[in-house]
Order: sequence, then C-alpha cells, then structure tokens
Amino acid sequence: MIYRTATTEDIPQIQVVRNAVTENSLSDPGLVTDKDCEIYIHQRGRGWVCELNHTIIGFAIADLQDDNIWALFVDPAFENQGIGKRLHDMMLDWYFSCGKEKVWLGTAPGTRAETFYRKAGWTETGMHGKGEIKFEMTKAEWERWKENNNNQ
Repeated sequence: MIYRTATTEDIPQIQVVRNAVTENSLSDPGLVTDKDCEIYIHQRGRGWVCELNHTIIGFAIADLQDDNIWALFVDPAFENQGIGKRLHDMMLDWYFSCGKEKVWLGTAPGTRAETFYRKAGWTETGMHGKGEIKFEMTKAEWERWKENNNNQ
C-alpha cells in the first residue's frame, strides 16, 4: 500500500470510494462534486490517499479555512486494516504542523466512525448540522494522545 498526497487525477477514484461507503453515505452523490474535491485538496487544505495496485482504497481531506476534517473514508472492502488510522494520523500531523490549534469534524451517531474518533482521542462537543455529533481535537490533545499511544 502506498500513502501519498492526493492529486487532481485522484478525484474520480476518491469519488468511487466516497460513494461506496455504507455509513455516512451521501443522500445525493451530486452533493459533492469533483470541483469541490479539487478546491478542498488544492486551495482550502490538503488530501491524502491510500493506493493499492494503482487503485485508491482510502482518502482523507483536511480544510484549513474552516478548521475542519472534510473527509476520511475507506472502501468497505478494505476496512479494519489500519488504513483509516494511518490516513487520520498523517492528516492531523500535517494539519497541526500548519500552525493550527484546533480542528473539528461531524459524524453520524451510532456509526463505526463515531467509535473510531472516540478511540483516536477526539472530544465530543455537541451536535452539528443535521443530527451529527461534533468532535474536536486540539494540538495539545493530539500531541498528548500520540505520546500515550505510541506503542499501541
């Protein structure tokens, strides 16, 4: 598996992964356009992909403008292999290296994503949008979490 920064050429495969997920799926795939992806990975922040045999199987995108994790998804056929965790960690290391002090995200309650973020040290801070749980992570919390979980 190869982990690397996302490029514009990755967007069609990113969309395939985004639309393959069974949790936190889009009610209308047209809500997130290729142009949206391009703006988020080149202008608003950065994206990362996990590639296997020239196929994107996971991706993550951080938004520096809204201090938000815009996306973190893994193809369901490749779940529970540590791909999401590795993309998550790369993304947060980069995000906080940009001088940011806090980041947030929203995810549906009762999902594997909710459990994932809790295990990764995120703090629930309320609700967001249409019934999503809002989580936050500070730079200090991230550094402390990494230090405490380095050998796990």
